[in-house]
Amino acid sequence: MIVRIMGEGQMQVADSHLVRLDVLDDELLAEIKSGDEAGFRKTLGALLDAVRELGEPLPDASLEPSELILPSPDASLAEVREMLGDDGLIPG
Repeated sequence: MIVRIMGEGQMQVADSHLVRLDVLDDELLAEIKSGDEAGFRKTLGALLDAVRELGEPLPDASLEPSELILPSPDASLAEVREMLGDDGLIPG
């Protein structure tokens, strides 16, 4: 799966890692719903770090469509709330 972190670029993440990312996404969704700013900030950082750790960066010149777009590390809780689908940032 090709994942874009807004403002950073794209990463190729193996489907086998989606379970780990989905757990973090579920935590993030709960924190957004409860308005837990500190928890949101921590979990968003952990989610983005996991994508960076597990993914392989694609070249900047790559024109591959992103299957998943994640917010930048400095995105606000309100901005991420607007990005959310019913299943969180990571559908599935």
